[in-house]
Amino acid sequence: MSTIIGIDLGTTYSVAAYLAPEGPRLIPNALGDTLTPSVVGIDDDGKLLVGRAAKEYRVLHPERCASVFKRYMGSGWTATLDKREFTPEKLSGLVLQTLKEDAEAHLGEPVREAVITVPAYFNEHQRKATIHAGEIAGLAVRRIINEPTAAAIAYGFHEQKEEKVLMVFDLGGGTFDVSIVELYEGTVEVRASSGDTFLGGEDFTAAMAARILETQGYVYERAELDSPLLVSRMIQQCELAKCRLSSQAEARVRVPDRRGEFPPGSREVDVTREQFLGWTNHILARVDAPIRRALGDANLAPADVDEVLLVGGATRMPAVVERLVRTFQKEPRQRLNPDEVVALGAAVQAGLIARNEAVEDLVVTDVSPFTLGVEICREFGAEFRDGYFLPIIHRNTTIPISRVHRLATVRPNQTQIDVSVYQGENRRVADNLFLGSFTVEGVPRGPAGQSVDIRFTYDLNGVLEVEATIVETKKRFTHLITKHARNMSPQQVARAVEEMQALKTHPREETANRFLLRRAERVYKELSLEQQRHLGRMLDGFEEALEIGDKEAINRYQQVLEEFLDHVDSNPDEPWESPP
Repeated sequence: MSTIIGIDLGTTYSVAAYLAPEGPRLIPNALGDTLTPSVVGIDDDGKLLVGRAAKEYRVLHPERCASVFKRYMGSGWTATLDKREFTPEKLSGLVLQTLKEDAEAHLGEPVREAVITVPAYFNEHQRKATIHAGEIAGLAVRRIINEPTAAAIAYGFHEQKEEKVLMVFDLGGGTFDVSIVELYEGTVEVRASSGDTFLGGEDFTAAMAARILETQGYVYERAELDSPLLVSRMIQQCELAKCRLSSQAEARVRVPDRRGEFPPGSREVDVTREQFLGWTNHILARVDAPIRRALGDANLAPADVDEVLLVGGATRMPAVVERLVRTFQKEPRQRLNPDEVVALGAAVQAGLIARNEAVEDLVVTDVSPFTLGVEICREFGAEFRDGYFLPIIHRNTTIPISRVHRLATVRPNQTQIDVSVYQGENRRVADNLFLGSFTVEGVPRGPAGQSVDIRFTYDLNGVLEVEATIVETKKRFTHLITKHARNMSPQQVARAVEEMQALKTHPREETANRFLLRRAERVYKELSLEQQRHLGRMLDGFEEALEIGDKEAINRYQQVLEEFLDHVDSNPDEPWESPP
C-alpha cells in the first residue's frame, strides 16, 4: 500500500509530511525547503509557476498571480490569470499537485491518498471545496482534519504519557483557530474549538502597508486599483519589516514610487514595534472572543489551562505572546516549529488511518465547530411565523455524531415538508449560513401534528448527511447537503483535472533555476545602477549556462547568485563585495 501523506494546506505556506518508523517527517520540495508558498502564477511564456517562484514573480507581476485564495474556498470567487479563470479549488489543487509530486520524488513511490488540514472554523462548503481540491490534484482525501487538532496530535504523539489541558492558539497567514484539548493516557480529546477564517498574519502586513502608504498621500484601496505594482512591492517590504520587528525594536521600510520602483534616493520610513502595535492592536483584539467562546464551551477558566501552545507563523509577533501572557498568566510554548507542527500532526493522523504500528496506542477525538440545524415555524397565538433556527447538533459536540429530532406538520392535510438546513449560532436562520434544502413528500393526510424525524449525521471530515423519515409510513429521504453549496460534480472535477493538465508546466528539475531567475528579476529593480550592472552580468552568464546545459557553470552561477541575492535582501544599503 502506498504511503498516505499529511498536508497542511495553508493560506500563505503549505507543508507535506509522512509518518516514518521513527515518527512524523517533513517532505522537502524541489528547492529543498519544507515550506511551499501557496501562490500560483502564469509567466510571460504562459507556463505555470507554483510556490517560491510564483511568490517572487508576484512582486513584479501581481496581475498574473494569485494568493490567499484559501480564504475564498467554497465561494464564487475567481481569479483571472493570463485570461484564464481559476476557482479557489483549482488554485489549491495546483498547490496540492506540487506537494504530491514533491512527496513522490522524496518517497520514490506513487502517492494517491492524503489527509488534508483545514481551519477548525471552516464551514460545510469550505470543507467540501477542500476535498474537491484534493481530487483535482489526483489525491483521494482520506480525512479532513482541523488544523489545531492536527497540532495537538503532533504534541500528543511526542508526549503520550502526559496528562494536561492544552489551549492550541493557531494564528496563521490567513486564518485563526483556537482549540481546547485534553491529553490523557494516549488520548487526544478536543473539547472545544472556535476561530475566525478572515484573521491572520496577512492582515497585519496589509495594515502596516496601508498606514505607511497613507503617510505618503495614498489611499490603500484606491492604490490597489490604480497602482497594483506599488501595493505589491509595499506589501513585500512590510512583510520583511514585520518579521524584523519580531526580533528588534525598529525596522526600516523602503517606499516604492507610484510605478512600484525604487529609484536612487527613494523614500524610507522607520517603523517601531510600538507603532506597529498601535496600527494593528484592533486586529489582534479579535482573538479574544474566540478564546472566550472556546473556554466557555469547555467549561474552563484561563487558570484551568495547563499550557498554551503556539501554532502558525504569525504567533512569532511579540504582541501575540504578551496578550496571551496577560490572559493566561503563563508563557505560551512552542516546543515544535509553529510553521510545521500542523503538517506533522496530519502525518500522524494519516498513520492512524493506515494502522501504522507507531501510533497504534494513540486515540484522537474531534468536535463539530459549528451548530447545525433546520428552519422551523414558531406559534405566536393563532399565527405561525417561520425563519427560526432549531439546533440539532450543537457546536463542540464530539464527532462523529448522529442526532435525531422529531418535528411535525403545522397544517391539516399537509402532505409535504420543506427541510432547510443551516449552520450557525443565531436564533434566526437569516443570520446563519444556508447549507441547502430538500422536500419530504408523501406525508399522510390528517390533522396537524403528523410526525417526521430529522436525523443529522456529521462525520470525521466535517461533512453532513441529513435524513428525514415519515414516522407513520417509515418512508425515508436521505440527502447529502450539496444542492445549494458551491460544489463540484464528478464531471466538473474531471474537467478541472483536464484543464490543469493542459497548462504548460516547467519540468520539476528546473524549479531551482526558475525560482532563482524570478527572484533575481524581483531584486534587480530594487538595486543601484552599479549593483544592477553586476547582477545583469551574472544573469547573462547564468542564462547562457542554462542554454548550453553546462552543469558545472550552472552550479557555480547558482552559488554566487544566491550569495548576492541573500546579501541585498538582508542588507540593501551595504555594498556587495564579490568573493575571491
